[in-house]
Parts: sequence; structure tokens; C-alpha cells
Amino acid sequence: MQVLNTAGTLGDSVLRQLGHWWPKLLRFMREKPLGAAGLLIILFLVTVAVFATPIAPYDPLTMDFSVPQHPPSWAHPMGTDTFGRDILSNIIVGARISMGVAFLAVLLGTLIGAAWGLASGYLGGRVDMISQRLIDILQGFPSIVLALLMVASLGPSLQTVIIAIAITLIPVSTRVVRGVAIYTKETTYVEAAVAIGAPTWRIMLRHVAPNCIAPYIIVISGSLATAILTEASLGFLGLGVPPPTPTWGQLLSGLGRDALLFAPWVGIFPGVAIFVLVMAFNLFGDSLRDHMDPRLRGRLG
Repeated sequence: MQVLNTAGTLGDSVLRQLGHWWPKLLRFMREKPLGAAGLLIILFLVTVAVFATPIAPYDPLTMDFSVPQHPPSWAHPMGTDTFGRDILSNIIVGARISMGVAFLAVLLGTLIGAAWGLASGYLGGRVDMISQRLIDILQGFPSIVLALLMVASLGPSLQTVIIAIAITLIPVSTRVVRGVAIYTKETTYVEAAVAIGAPTWRIMLRHVAPNCIAPYIIVISGSLATAILTEASLGFLGLGVPPPTPTWGQLLSGLGRDALLFAPWVGIFPGVAIFVLVMAFNLFGDSLRDHMDPRLRGRLG
């Protein structure tokens, strides 16, 4: 009985939260139509990625040498590649890997960066100086170069690609959260908590960290577009997720790149998929930033 009561209370809490966020979501969609369009595209592609296996019309790895480099048709709406594999099926199944890598890399990189920036900004002094010099070193490398160095050193694999992309995302989240932490620690309620002798870790987690949530969410939305492009770039260069696992970047590499002159659909459709998803993340991220920042709420889009 107690378990049922607890479950009922939890369910009521979830419903109250949904009722609280629903009007905000409707307001966001009304005020930011471009951001709402980006969000709908993201949700559509995420749904396609989750249900990729039953949605894909063909097995993406099945070769059919009777239709190599076949142009788009009713049987193959996006054509086939050099080995007769259906490109639409590869894009649908590849969305699961490409988006999964991007989401995991962003989650890992931004969490590390947020924790780093929170400690650096609040503790200050020598801790802040040393940590920010390390961030300067990371930012001294272009993100794609840093990712290439990591993959080349550790060898191409799914785990390596996630770690490599995550490392390139650490500096941005660290800088953003550090700035908020420096500002927040000067507020009256934080100074009062210090005065009464509250532990440092408690002040950081209870009073400083909540103020970092909004900018952290904005960083995540922007980092997802960067992660998608970085994964595609690594795959294009042959250093992404190893074959035969289909990814969008891998569809553009090797034979896909060589076939662009005489079978352009092999590279056009994966490139369009990458463009649409990155554009959707950028539209949603920009609109979310404008919506959450009071100084920018008057802007359109």
C-alpha cells in the first residue's frame, strides 16, 4: 500500500510538472516559430533514429549488385551506392549512430566542463588560474584537429569518437559556467551562506549550480550541432566509427566521395541530412537562448 501511495504521489508530481511546462512550451512555439520548427525537425529525426530498424525499407548492409549506383527510383527513393546498398536505409539507420554519438559526447563533455567551470569560478585564486590555463591549451587547438589527434592516438572506435568529441566540447561549457559562478558567488545569499559557515560543496551545489542551469542548457543545444559536424567530419576522413556500422559521415567518405562525379546522389542525400539536422539544432539553440535571456526576448525568430 505504501509503495502504491508513493507511486501515486510521484505520478501526481510528474503531472504537475507537465502542466507547469506545457504553457511555457506553447509560448515558446508562438514567439519563436523558427525555433519551434527546428525543435519539430529534431523530434522527427530522433523518432526516426529510435525506430530506425522497422522504418528502414531495406537492410542497410545488404548488397545488391544488380542495382549498383542506381539513381533515385520508386524502389530506392534516394538511389543506391556502389555496392547496391539502399542509401535511404543507410541514412535512417545511420541517424541512430550519428545522433547517439553526438548526444553522448555532448552529455559527457558538457558535464565535465560544467563541473570544471563551477569549481574554477567559485573557488577562484590559484585553482582558477591553473584550470583556465589548461582550458587555454585545449582551445589553442581547432576542435577538429584535437578530435583527429585523439582518434589517431587511440584508434578509431565508437568509444574513441565519443571521447574525442567530448573533449573538444569541454572548453565552451567551462567558460560559460565559470562566468555564471563568478557572478553568483558575489550575491547576497551566497555571502550569507558563507557567513553562517555552510560547507563549500553545499554552497556550490545548492546556491551556485542552479543559476548555471539555463546557460548550461543553451550550451548543450549549441554543442549538439558542433558534435554532429565533428562526427561527420571524422567519418568523412575515415577516422570515425569503423565500418560496417553506417553513419552519415561514413556515407560521404571513401566510395561515397569517389562516386560524387558520376553518381552525385550517393553524397548529396547524406549531406542534406547532416545540413538539415545541424540547421535545426542551430535554429532551436538560438531561439532558446533568446527566449531564456530577458535582454533578447524582443527579437524575432
